[in-house]
Amino acid sequence: MMFSLFRSSFMVTMAALAAVANASPSGLVERAVSSDRLVTCHFMMGIISNRNSARDYDADMKLAKAAGIDAFALNIGTDSYTDTQLDYAYQSAADNGMKVFISFDFNWYNAGGSAGAVGQKIAKYGSRPGQLLMDGRIFASTFVGDGLDVNAMKSAAGSNVYFVPNFRPGTSTNSIDGAFNWMAWPNDGNNRAPKPGQSLSVADGDNAYLNSLGGKPYMAPISPWFFTHYGPEVSYSKNWVFPGGSLLFDRWTEVLAKGFPMVQIITWNDYGEAHYIGPLSSKHYDDGASKWSNDMPHNGWLELSKPFIAAYKAKATSVNSFITDEKVVYWYRRNLKSTSCDSTDTTGSRPDGYNTLDDVVYVATLLKSAARITVTSGGNTVVTRDVPAGASLIQVPAGVGKQKFSLTRSSAVVLEGTSLMDITDTCACGLYNYNAYVGTLPAGGNDVLDAQGLASLTVGVKVSTCKPTPSLGTNPPTNPTTTSSTTTARPPTTSTTTAGPTPTPTCESRRSDSPLPPYSAEPSTSTPNPKLAKAPATCNAGTVADGESGNYTGLCNYTCSYGYCPPGPCKCTSYGAPNTPPATNGRDGCPAPGLSDGYKGLCSFTCSRGYCPSGACQYC
Repeated sequence: MMFSLFRSSFMVTMAALAAVANASPSGLVERAVSSDRLVTCHFMMGIISNRNSARDYDADMKLAKAAGIDAFALNIGTDSYTDTQLDYAYQSAADNGMKVFISFDFNWYNAGGSAGAVGQKIAKYGSRPGQLLMDGRIFASTFVGDGLDVNAMKSAAGSNVYFVPNFRPGTSTNSIDGAFNWMAWPNDGNNRAPKPGQSLSVADGDNAYLNSLGGKPYMAPISPWFFTHYGPEVSYSKNWVFPGGSLLFDRWTEVLAKGFPMVQIITWNDYGEAHYIGPLSSKHYDDGASKWSNDMPHNGWLELSKPFIAAYKAKATSVNSFITDEKVVYWYRRNLKSTSCDSTDTTGSRPDGYNTLDDVVYVATLLKSAARITVTSGGNTVVTRDVPAGASLIQVPAGVGKQKFSLTRSSAVVLEGTSLMDITDTCACGLYNYNAYVGTLPAGGNDVLDAQGLASLTVGVKVSTCKPTPSLGTNPPTNPTTTSSTTTARPPTTSTTTAGPTPTPTCESRRSDSPLPPYSAEPSTSTPNPKLAKAPATCNAGTVADGESGNYTGLCNYTCSYGYCPPGPCKCTSYGAPNTPPATNGRDGCPAPGLSDGYKGLCSFTCSRGYCPSGACQYC
């Protein structure tokens, strides 16, 4: 699995803390002492080689900070572009009052021989203004890495490192300062969904770490979902789910009750495992995840998390008094479990663990006073529930058709709308898609993948009608002048999303209470810098990446010219107007005998379009 983790901070005086608290638009302060509660979020660096400046990170930093997130955990491997992207991320964090730190992914680093390299990387970035410090020490973490010589790493860093790795419970804690638990989903103890007689809850994982740490700080995981469905067109094929359902709501409630000192939200932008809470429009290159992330925004989960984050930082055990904007957040899968895609799916089967999922529409309400929620899921019986003030969650059986929601008080409509995503009995692009669609009332802004985020959507698919474009409708604007206490007469229900009045903050000076800002990939500034102009969206030329075999040259030249330029074997050399690739011929390609899986995606793309060079590929 690819993961991404980053955060940073520096030590400040008490006077500076007060100044930051008063000046920060999100009400954040520097998280510089271990007595403060820390909220971090996992950020994938392995899919963002197409970012061209610190400005490309600004929108992510601002949106996360507005939600109350203190730091991004930057997960890095050993790619050639890693340092360039770290430079940009650290600069953007400093520019936006955010923090970052490095999390070393030991799928790429070697625990037995990487202590020096890890320490040197920490030393390179640890003194930068964007770096998260804990008690004045450089904060760093990992994904796995058991067996790393921590003392040698700290020696190579040349600084006092506050090290909170993702080592397994039972690993020696003598040289670490705390530990991070990645397993944020119910599981069988072997990285798959629970099975009869093999079922571990997230709380079981908490207890294992707490018992192992002997009082040292524990960073607890929080995640909304997990679904991955890479087929044989890529070298990292994987196909399973963990049960998500009400997990995000339940986990935040559990975290408030337990009061862990640190949490990490998994993730901001891991589209490949479908647990992203950041926007689809966050600039990235498609590694194949667009097959299930296209048209599937998750921004509502960030909105749902915001009051919980505020409550957690205040060391409260209930979120209710931290709800400042009334909201309905709903989510569900676009297909029921009974829908079969076997004949057209690239993997040929449902994901492992699919039987642990429920066919349910989940509806969370964040309310200042009691109301009535009505949910119509397809042709199913209409469900109406009375919900109290505060945060509540209801579950409604999912039915094929349109998904409609209405919140009323005394028969007057407060919020109402119809989701842009229907539940259907057809397989989009011929694939199983157990990702979640997340919507909100009032409706959020439109959030879509750009051309680079869609570059691999059609690679390997068997359905010729599949197009690499967003296909949802658009949300209408909401009324910005009315308040959350205003109600309207019930309008006729339509097939497009409608929204009731837009809630306004109860106190304009408390920016931490304001709605999250819309995500913009190109934030406006009062003094635009032409050097930071946004790059054109699509790769239209490329070649073999530095250090890779020259055998990739022809493949990369071909695929990059049509917008598919996978980082690793290839590098993009030009961005501009997209070129239209030849039509697919219905045939698939595989690496030639003796060649590595790194050729899989390239051969699948080229051979299906009539270019299948014998020295690299073969039809299969």
